[in-house]
Amino acid sequence: MNNNVPQIDEQEDDKRELLALIINATGVGIWDCQVQTGELTFNKRWAEIIGYTVEELLPIQFNTWTTNLHPDDLTKAKNLLAQHFNGELDFYEVEARIKHKSGHYVWVQASGKLIERDDEGKPKRMIGTHLDITERKISEEQMIVTTQLLNESQQVGKLGGWKLDLKTGDLFWTDETYRIHDTSPEEFNPTVDAGVDYFLPQSQTIITKALDEAINNGVDYDLELETYTTKGRKIDVRTTCTVTLEEGIPVRLTGIFQDISTHKNNQRKLEKSNLNLAAANSALKLSAHYDPLTKLPNRTLLADRIEHAVKKSVRNKTFVAVAFIDLDGFKEVNDRHGHNIGDELLKKVTHQLTHALREGDTLSRFGGDEFVAVIDDLSDPSESDIVVSRMLESVSNTLMIEEKLLKVTASIGITFYPLDNASPDQLLRHADQAMYIAKQKGKNRSYIFDIAQDAAVKHHNEELKTIAQALENEEFLLYYQPKIDLRTNEIIGVEALIRWNHPTRGLLAPAMFLPIVENDILDIRIGEWVIKTALSQIQDWLSSGYDISISVNISPLHLQYDRFISDLKGMLVQYPNFKPESLEFEILESSALKDIKLVYNVMRECQQLGVCFSIDDFGTGYSSLTYLKRLPAKYLKIDRSFVRDMLVDKDDKAIIQGIIELAKVFNLKVIAEGVETPHHGELLLSLGSYYAQGYGIAKPMPANEILTWLAVWKQNPSLVDRSV
Repeated sequence: MNNNVPQIDEQEDDKRELLALIINATGVGIWDCQVQTGELTFNKRWAEIIGYTVEELLPIQFNTWTTNLHPDDLTKAKNLLAQHFNGELDFYEVEARIKHKSGHYVWVQASGKLIERDDEGKPKRMIGTHLDITERKISEEQMIVTTQLLNESQQVGKLGGWKLDLKTGDLFWTDETYRIHDTSPEEFNPTVDAGVDYFLPQSQTIITKALDEAINNGVDYDLELETYTTKGRKIDVRTTCTVTLEEGIPVRLTGIFQDISTHKNNQRKLEKSNLNLAAANSALKLSAHYDPLTKLPNRTLLADRIEHAVKKSVRNKTFVAVAFIDLDGFKEVNDRHGHNIGDELLKKVTHQLTHALREGDTLSRFGGDEFVAVIDDLSDPSESDIVVSRMLESVSNTLMIEEKLLKVTASIGITFYPLDNASPDQLLRHADQAMYIAKQKGKNRSYIFDIAQDAAVKHHNEELKTIAQALENEEFLLYYQPKIDLRTNEIIGVEALIRWNHPTRGLLAPAMFLPIVENDILDIRIGEWVIKTALSQIQDWLSSGYDISISVNISPLHLQYDRFISDLKGMLVQYPNFKPESLEFEILESSALKDIKLVYNVMRECQQLGVCFSIDDFGTGYSSLTYLKRLPAKYLKIDRSFVRDMLVDKDDKAIIQGIIELAKVFNLKVIAEGVETPHHGELLLSLGSYYAQGYGIAKPMPANEILTWLAVWKQNPSLVDRSV
């Protein structure tokens, strides 16, 4: 027997060594606690978990471990331990945070069991383990955060998910899919048939077919449909499906289910707005391009037709006849029988003249009893003779209007392009001059413009020389008309308006001389002078403590001048204190702006230099929506012709409302011109037009009067009635 004892001891040692290896391999900390004395023994791994060596912790008491627990975990750990000591729990286990040597907390899973009680049944000895679960807890926290973020993202985006197991028929919905359907997993058990039944009839047909294709043929889908929620609320949804195949056979469908009601409602509103915009644009186009009485093209559209006819003439090497028609005796009819009869007569004459022209020719009402015919594609000027004769004959016929026999005749002046190699405006003036000669020669006849002996051309050249000399003599000056915010009555800037201080004729308005320089280099020279003068005035006011922006009118010729940007940079560099948007350029929506891409690029470069743009006299020009869409302007100025009569003319008011809505769509601010009374201001405010200028605010004035006016305005900022 004695010989076997060493062998048994060796076996026990081997077992203990193997057990120690297993414990070390699992990374488990072992502890043994004498509950009543508080004595605590432990292995090396137990100390390592909290960053210590065994030697650093000895001696240690059981309560030392509890004092190092995280405050949020302490109560839970003590309660569980008490329950175990009382016999309520067979086994003690808790997940808690314990302070590491470095000061941070690590997560441990503490497990233990009471293995001995004393004679009185009180706890005496307890053994257990500590397992480091920090990485697991971090992963769990990250998973919780990720899940919360995903759930919140789905709620914000109203984007749910779904999965259909084709083998089992089980349909899974995410929480957001339930929310979209106004239900919950407790209230509703989702099935394919139940889900499909909620779709509206047309959508139900579409989704049923799509699901069949997905299940039977593995075809994905992405659809926008209409459905009801479980509470009967109608919504727009986007639903998608991705098919998972195994050996070519669909086994699972997954997809999203998104509430897109807000998007679809906005889309419907936009479509309705587009329809309203189209209607408004039609009204604007009709108003801008056609005469309301005769429905003929007006002056604006006529200029475009003449320009196109001239281009066609150059391309095809043909001739264009521009015929200016004035009715002889119309004034007498109007005075004797009244405007109503006069209007009916004009409509009858329009009908007669239209039938006298060839198909493709243009007839325009120029104003009053004046018409213009554009007869193009002539191989020889004489081809127009028969057309002109028909027009004379058609007008001279006696007409019956409201049981009254009326008779008028016509005097027609004609000029031919390219024999008369002039601009469209000059062609009209030449034809007009020829018409007056026809009247002088006895009326009821035509007269062809005599280019060789054209006194008007000579006169025009003389006028150009006089204006050029006036520029050299510094006879021009700028007047300024304030613009205000109707809501606050604060001044938002001034518009610079050129005047000619003529040595003999006095102060001349721009209409008296600017048309003369159109399409001439002098137009550019005057434009440069205006910009330089405005910049100097901005600086002067700024030096006096007044930050007042100035808008100046820029002609199409000047804006499209190839040195416009370089010249502007040269001017701005002279004013290092120039503030962005203190200078504004106003451009007319005009057919003269031929190269829209060029104009767009010029405007963009100006914006980079701190100069903004307004589209002036909107609604009276050439291509309203095209300009709004393609030109990067900041302001849209409503022409005074609409504003002036808006109080009494419902059509003008409707046009203004249309322009304001257009401006909103293109993110433009609206400035109303021609505000003459307080009532204009009140109505504009109610329509949503907040910026204004006009005689009711202030007439144009010299620069030295602006600051005085501003002081008075601040004391009494109220519009006055200047409509009379």
